Amino acid sequence: MVELKTENSTVSAKKFSSHLSAYLNQIHNKDQGFYTAPRDSETVKEINEFASKIKGKYNHIVILGIGGSALGPICLKQSLTHSFTERVCDCVRAREVNDFPKIPHSIPELFIIDNIDPILIKELEDVIKLEKTLFIVITKSGTTVETMSQYYYFRDKIDEAKLNARDHFVFITSHSKGKLREIATEEKITTFDIPEKIGGRFSVLTPVGLLPAKLIGIKIEEILEGANEMCDKFLSEDESRNIPFQLASIQYALEREGKNIHVLMPYAQKLSGFADWYKQLLAESIGKKIDNTKKIVHTGITPANALGATDQHSQLQLYNEGPNDKLIMFIEVENMGPEIPIPPIEAANLTFNKLIQIEKESTENSLTKNNRPNLTIKIDSVNERALGELFILFEGATAFLGEFYNINAFDQPGVELSKQLTKEKIHGNSQT
Repeated sequence: MVELKTENSTVSAKKFSSHLSAYLNQIHNKDQGFYTAPRDSETVKEINEFASKIKGKYNHIVILGIGGSALGPICLKQSLTHSFTERVCDCVRAREVNDFPKIPHSIPELFIIDNIDPILIKELEDVIKLEKTLFIVITKSGTTVETMSQYYYFRDKIDEAKLNARDHFVFITSHSKGKLREIATEEKITTFDIPEKIGGRFSVLTPVGLLPAKLIGIKIEEILEGANEMCDKFLSEDESRNIPFQLASIQYALEREGKNIHVLMPYAQKLSGFADWYKQLLAESIGKKIDNTKKIVHTGITPANALGATDQHSQLQLYNEGPNDKLIMFIEVENMGPEIPIPPIEAANLTFNKLIQIEKESTENSLTKNNRPNLTIKIDSVNERALGELFILFEGATAFLGEFYNINAFDQPGVELSKQLTKEKIHGNSQT
């Protein structure tokens, strides 16, 4: 269950509630699929069948992708698997209090190669065995330069080792277009579709996130159950129930008051990757030059992320005494796992669980005393259902923000120029 509370802000969704129905209609008219994806049972069936088919076959799963093709899987892996043990021996994964399921030996390691840094690629080669590796290549367009470069490199390695590419590659791409789709069709490589109506940064609840999650033992059905629960709230015309609408209303109103930097600060180590995922979602969706009437607006909210309690010692000074231009958004986790006692500190009787809660509350109170707006999103625990809810909460809020600003939250023309210039330079170098 996700809850939302605000501190030091008089902003309320009631100010916008009379237009909620109209905003929902406008979102529906954009024909986006991020809030229908969690109900795609056929894709879940295909993923489960594939996972059963390859069970025990690979020691390593490698995702080749960038941006929305990588940040969702990174978040899922970090949030829902063991923080330190990569190889699945006798390590445990604590999902809930007193629940320590052992990870089966058949679950492979997952590596996510989200850059073209040559050192990263070389160090990956140092730790994988090609014959026991499955590469998942993710690009909706099927032409992303970084991802296709990674693919061609490792495809050469597979061919040089005289291994069958069909046994070592899976593609996640567009159903109908792109070079990757052409290769898949020609060579009969297993391929999962990214729905045409879902952009990369909204794709975590498609095969982009669900396939690798399933392959490393994450309960994807529970992710989708949580997502569907939040979808029902997102589609509600009752503003008191529509948490994504409430969040967007607060963000928009405060940005209009000059709070144009929004910091997502989870008080849970496992959610730091979620904050990274959200940075792309907010930046690409809301940072736009023109609005829907073609008027130049240069609008946007600058995302930042922090981690409690770590960044109390690196960023909190700025947030409390620097420019009052930020909204701090906490994520608080009620159930932090088994109680771990701290040896007595003076007369205190503390656990690490209680200490991190005290530190979050103290940080919140310090911001409020300094007249710095902040809000708290509270979840029961870091588990599959909660992650599903959080994904739709922030995607839904972002969709509402697009309507408030009267912009297209689902395109990214500012990214396309960089891609175009990159391709021009590549072709120029190849001709010299």
